[in-house]
Order: sequence, then C-alpha cells, then structure tokens
Amino acid sequence: MPKPKTLGELRQSSWSEPPFRGRTVSQEMRANALRKLELEESLFPGIVGYDDTIVPHIVNALLAQHDFILLGLRGQAKSRLLRQLVDFLDDEIPILAGSEVNDDPFAPISKYGHELVAECGDATPVAWLPREHRYVEKLATPDVTIADIIGDVDPIKAARGGHLLSDELTMHYGLLPRANRGIFTINELPDLSGKIQVGLFNIMQEGDVQIKGYPVRLPLDLKLAFTANPEDYTARGKIVTPLKDRIGAEIVTHYPATINIGMAITQQEAWVDREAKVIRIPDFVHEVVEGIAFEARSDKRVDKHSGVSQRLPISVLESATSNAERRAIVVDEPEAIPRISDIYAAIPSVTGKLELEYEGELQGSERIAQDLIRRAAGRVFTERLDDGDVEAIVSWFDEGGALKISGDERSAACLKGFAVVPGLIDLVHELGLAKPSDEPTSVAACELVLEGLAAQKRISRSEELGYARLRPERPNPPFSQGLDFA
Repeated sequence: MPKPKTLGELRQSSWSEPPFRGRTVSQEMRANALRKLELEESLFPGIVGYDDTIVPHIVNALLAQHDFILLGLRGQAKSRLLRQLVDFLDDEIPILAGSEVNDDPFAPISKYGHELVAECGDATPVAWLPREHRYVEKLATPDVTIADIIGDVDPIKAARGGHLLSDELTMHYGLLPRANRGIFTINELPDLSGKIQVGLFNIMQEGDVQIKGYPVRLPLDLKLAFTANPEDYTARGKIVTPLKDRIGAEIVTHYPATINIGMAITQQEAWVDREAKVIRIPDFVHEVVEGIAFEARSDKRVDKHSGVSQRLPISVLESATSNAERRAIVVDEPEAIPRISDIYAAIPSVTGKLELEYEGELQGSERIAQDLIRRAAGRVFTERLDDGDVEAIVSWFDEGGALKISGDERSAACLKGFAVVPGLIDLVHELGLAKPSDEPTSVAACELVLEGLAAQKRISRSEELGYARLRPERPNPPFSQGLDFA
C-alpha cells in the first residue's frame, strides 16, 4: 500500500486513528516494548551480561514512560544501550515536508508548520521519517552552549525573509528541537554547565524557552536519556537539582560479573578473524586476557573511580593476536596461536587504559601491567592445575636449571626447549591444556605453566634471564582464591 504523500491522504489512512494519531514518543516506545516482550524478542541484541540486571530496569523505565540516566564507569556499554533504544520506535512516522522540528501533520508545533497547513490544507506535503533519523546524541563538553542545544536567533535568516528578530521564523533550531518526536541523549551529563542544564530542564518541564530575550514556545515530544559517571553525578554536585528530580530512573551499570561473561563480551567485540593467517586462540589464553581486567579492577594501585574499561581485554586480545600473526608470517607457520608471551607483547594495550593511584604512579604503568598479566596467568594455572604434580619441574629449576625461549621461535623449536624441563610437556597434556599432536597450543600451554609457577613464586621470571630458580629462597604460598568462572 503506497504511503500517503499529502495531509489529505494521511487523514484517510490508519495514521489518522488511534493508536497512531496523537501518540507520544513515550507511548510509542511503551507499545513496542510490550510487543517485544510478548513475542519474546531480543530487547538489546549484542549486550552481554545485563539480561538479569540492567535490561529489566531500562524496560521498566520504558513501560513507565520515564526519562532515565545510566550511571556507570567507562566501558560499560552505556552508549550502546542508548543507541539501541531506536529499536523501540516505529519503522517510520509522517512529518510535514521541510519541517526542521519534525512537525506532526495533525498537530504542528512550529510557526512554519502552522503556516504551511493553513496555506495548503489537505494538499500539505507529507514526508516520512525513518526511525534511525529520530535519534540525536550529544556529548556534553564545557563549551556546549544554549544555541547548540536549544537554538539561536539567525540575523541572516531574518534579513533574507524580511522578518523581525522576535519572529520564530528567524530561529535556527538546536539539537533538542530537531530531535522532536524522537530520542535525545546526552553523554556525560554533568559536564554541561548549570545554565545549559536549566535551559534543558525548562524546555522539558514547561515546553518553552527564551532565545536572546525572546520567548519561544516549543512543546516538544521527546524521550530523554543520559549517561554519567556516578562520582560526577552525585558526590560533586554537578547536576542542577530540578533536572535531577525530573529524571525518572537512575540505572547503575556494572562490569562483567564473571570471567565467562567478560570472555563472551571480549570474543564478540575483538577483531581476531584475520586474512593473513588462520587464527586459533586457546581457551586458557582467553581466560588470561580477561583475567587482566579483573585483576586490575581489584588492584589498589588502580584508580577505582576511573574504572577499568572492558575495552582493555578487547585491545589486549587484538594485540596479542597481531603479535602471533606477525610471528606466524615471519617463521612461516600455517596458524597463528597466541601465547602468554604474546600477551606480554600487548602491554601497550594495557598501560594506556589504566588510571593509577599515587602508589601506582611511583611503580610505573608498565611494571603494573606485567604484574597484572602474571597474576592473571597464575589464577588460570591454579584453576586448571587440580592435582597435577609440578614438583619435578620446580626441582629442576631449584637445581640450577634455566630456560629462555624467544617469543618469535617456531613451535617445534620451542617444544624442544620446553622438553628440557622434566615433566613440563607431560603435565600440559595431562591437564588437557593441549593435545600431543597440537604443537602450537602445547607451546602456549607450557608458557602458561611456567608463568603460573612464577606467579606462585616457585620459580622466577625476568626478561633478561627467562625462567630460573627463585633467589634467595623459594616460598611456596598456594593461591587461596580463584576467579569466578560461573
């Protein structure tokens, strides 16, 4: 059925009847949310780990027709959640053709819309606005002005049209009016100046605003959603109280609750499918990479208020894969299998994502990154060890054995080196970390075992000497706590 192109045709269509005519954006999103729930559709596809925590709160806000704010640290998918709100809008809606504020043909709010309908009547042209064009997002920065958000008087438009400056037709609309009949979101809301927040609240609450001293009535129809850091939103008092009171729901986001959830997110987001070589990443490498973020979030040297973004393990996995890809090309191996040494090669992807406390600044970000990798490997090794016997391996190092293998060696050459350590390769196969026929994964697993022993302080590891005995004495404190792999 062809879409109506004039107001007269629109009056003869289903859009002139309930539930479409006169329906607000909040009512539209509520209806579509109910439909998705009834059909058991995925509400926020691609969002992992929020099904039982954050998603129900957002759905409740939509059903209650509330504006809401997502409070959370960086890298908690806040912006992605907001952008997926578009899926709760209709596929398209009718607007007056040429309207800058998406005027409803049955109830225009702008002077342009009123005059167009009065002049053309049923012949008034109608356009159709797809839902992806009904989403407007603004990153709040200190230099944002009222003109950016609400609008400003345009003297050039006034001169060309022969209008007085007080005439609404001389107004250049900002982002908020242009988002009319859609979704308007602001990232990092506390960074808006108090003056802008007051203007935002006034147009939300009263539907009017003053531009350069001229009152303008703009009864906008919007769904508003915001993001903020919890510290900025509460402790520092950067939010105007009437605006805070007007927001219907404060929803606190979080980092992945378990290693497995974090791994699922990282594997979904990381770019590891390369064209140069076949990439195969062992499960324990995924666990070590994800464990780095978990270790960092609990480390007292890392700033808790800043957080550790989920982008950290994503970047580390991509960098470690790249190092393995480079090695496979250089030594001419058919597959690129990331090892623990490749994770160390990805340290630049760790250091740039850590905000350190004073103690951390004294130690240096690179040293802390190395410590986080070693601890993460140690946790994974402890979880996998069970009743495996490592005494023969440790004894060999205690008796003066040392082993240093380049990270760019072929897998076969590395295995020859690891075979010098009694019981190392047998332990790897006994624990199920690799199959005897899988040389590249066996190399990665041997590195995990040695790194785990270094983390337990049963042997030592250094860039200069490689793996060697622990000096001056060898304490043997077993890990008493493991990561949650639920």
